[in-house]
Amino acid sequence: MSEGVRLQKFLADSGWGSRRDMDALVASGEVRVNGTVAEPGQRVHAGDMIQSGNRRVRVEDLEPETPHILLYHKPEGEIVSRDDPEGRPSVFQQLPRIKGARWIAIGRLDFNTSGLLVFTTSGELANRVAHPSFEVEREYAVRVLGELSHEQMEQSTREIMLEDGPAWFQRIEDRGGEGANHWYQVVLREGRNREVRRMFEALGPTVSRLIRVRFGILALPPRLRRGQVIELQPPEVVRVLEWAGLRRPAAPRGEAGTRKSRRPAPRAR
Repeated sequence: MSEGVRLQKFLADSGWGSRRDMDALVASGEVRVNGTVAEPGQRVHAGDMIQSGNRRVRVEDLEPETPHILLYHKPEGEIVSRDDPEGRPSVFQQLPRIKGARWIAIGRLDFNTSGLLVFTTSGELANRVAHPSFEVEREYAVRVLGELSHEQMEQSTREIMLEDGPAWFQRIEDRGGEGANHWYQVVLREGRNREVRRMFEALGPTVSRLIRVRFGILALPPRLRRGQVIELQPPEVVRVLEWAGLRRPAAPRGEAGTRKSRRPAPRAR
C-alpha cells in the first residue's frame, strides 16, 4: 500500500490554505477523514474523503496536479484580503471561481499600490515563493514628487535605515519626468509593508504613484489592463514551478470557472 501523504500537505496543495493554516485547522479537530476526526501528522491515501465544515475533497491522485496561476492587474483602491472591517473592495472579488480549491495571493500590495499580483491554487508554491529566504525580485515603477540626487541614488543601493531595519534597492534607474513629477524604476528582494514608499520618504521625495511591474520571472503583461486577470497556460505554470524548485506535476484535471470581473479577461498566449 502507498505510504500516502501528510494530510496538511495534501490540503495545502489542494488550495485550502497555507501549510501553517492547515496545521492549525487539523489541530482544532475540525477536519475529518472518512468520517473520523483527523490527527496531526496523519497520512491520507487515494480514495479517502476529507471534510471540514461544508468543504470536502476526495483524494483521487497523490501525484500533485498542475496548479492554476493567475496574473491580476490590481488597481488602486483594492485590498489584498478576504475580510476587511472597513468593507473596502477586495481583489478576491475580481477573481474567477474555481471548483474544489481557492485562490491564494503570493505576496501583497497595499491599498494605494497598483500593478502585478500573482495568485495560485497551490499552497506549497505560495509558501515557497513568498518566504523571505526565496528573495524574489520585485520591480516597481515609482513616480515621486521631487527628484533624487546622484548621491541619494547611490545611497539607496547601499543602505537606507528604516524603523524596522536597513533596506536597499538592488537596482534603481532614473526614468525622467516633467514638472514636479519624476519616475524611477527600482528592484528589491523584500516585501516589507510599504517598503518602497518608506525608502523614498527616508530619502526625501514622496511617492505619488507606485506600480509593481514584475514579480520574479513573471512580468505584468502590457495588454493586461487594470482590473483584468489572465491565467497562465500549463507550460507557463511548469516554468514557474521549476523556477520555484518544485517537482514537475501531473496533467491538470480541470479548468478555472467563470470570471467575476469588471472587464473580460484576455486569453493567455
